[in-house]
Amino acid sequence: MPIGLRRAWDSPSESDGYRVLVDRVWPRGITKQALRLDAWLKELAPSTALRKWFGHDPARWEEFRERYFRELDGQGPALEQLARRAAEGQVTLVFAARDSERNNAVALKDYLERRR
Repeated sequence: MPIGLRRAWDSPSESDGYRVLVDRVWPRGITKQALRLDAWLKELAPSTALRKWFGHDPARWEEFRERYFRELDGQGPALEQLARRAAEGQVTLVFAARDSERNNAVALKDYLERRR
């Protein structure tokens, strides 16, 4: 299950495969054409309350992951769709967060890889 990660402002690559935006809000200042997405799965993004609570505070990262995983447990159809795509070939999770190490796409990738 190859799953990659890419910031929304990074140039798309042919090696990205199936590109999926996993944020609830569209990234500022970027057009649909520039982002070149195959899907936007808003329902896989953390809830607004969880996102605001986390606030990209590194001290809250582990607790954020636990809470986010509990939210993901209730997203069966969207998760299954994404897992099927990843089983078929390269999938890249696209995100807008500045922190490339602690964001919902990183946590979602870990969640999907643990499920296999």
